[in-house]
Amino acid sequence: MFLPPDNKFVVPFDQSFKVASALSLPKGKVSSDGDLKEKLSEYSEKMDDLQRKFYAHDKHSLLLVFQAMDAAGKDGTIRAVMSGVNPAGCQVFSFKQPSSLELDHDFLWRSVRRLPERGRIGIFNRSYYEEVLVVKVHPEYLGSQKLPDCVDPETIWQQRYESICDHEKHLARNGTIVLKFWLNVSKDEQKKRFLSRLNQPEKNWKFSSSDIKERGYWDQYMEAYEELLNKTSKPWAPWYAIPADNKKWMRVQVAKIITDTLESLEIDYPKVNKKEKQKFGEMRKQLENE
Repeated sequence: MFLPPDNKFVVPFDQSFKVASALSLPKGKVSSDGDLKEKLSEYSEKMDDLQRKFYAHDKHSLLLVFQAMDAAGKDGTIRAVMSGVNPAGCQVFSFKQPSSLELDHDFLWRSVRRLPERGRIGIFNRSYYEEVLVVKVHPEYLGSQKLPDCVDPETIWQQRYESICDHEKHLARNGTIVLKFWLNVSKDEQKKRFLSRLNQPEKNWKFSSSDIKERGYWDQYMEAYEELLNKTSKPWAPWYAIPADNKKWMRVQVAKIITDTLESLEIDYPKVNKKEKQKFGEMRKQLENE
């Protein structure tokens, strides 16, 4: 089972992570915007080459999970980090309020249907983790999930953590590399970004009144994040707590983690066997003589 390389932003596997101690801004001196743009471009070029080999190798898939509070920069990060990757080898899915069909299945069903095939990169913009985030903060949502009477509301969260861990371990055992990113935006920075959305007409479409409503549950969300990060960060499916108040710097960190992971696979284009290679001369002549 492949284990992603270590990184300073990985959430420890010993359940010692504290949200209150997590950084929302980088430590020390930060490179200029120009240098960050150049670094992101470097990673993008590397990722493009690695993705082509990854696709040709066809023995692994890569699942990237993004979770964060509103206005943390999930959409922009996915767009910026993956812009250099061949769209044919990449797929993005956003998971919002479940449909009636999805509610007729278990909570993992709708995301399982969207898992990437071997050789492809799948991106979940929000994910099954919403079931231990927004549903935990708003337990009244459980009423619409058609759960059996035997389900205990006191133990359901632990059971869901166990189901998620079992699911991700199954994926890892079968060749899916799972990387999960929590983009840690501060409450103050979220306020600034909300005001920017309200004050700039071209950003008005991004704002929803529900954003303000959910902001009122900030502390409950932080408690939910701390528990899920501790319960579900595993060596085969690690969480990375990325400081998100500086968007450009954050995107470079995400790109670095993905690139380092793909490089650590040490894969290359498949080799053609001798029997097939012997036919190349004949086929070359056939084409040249047309």
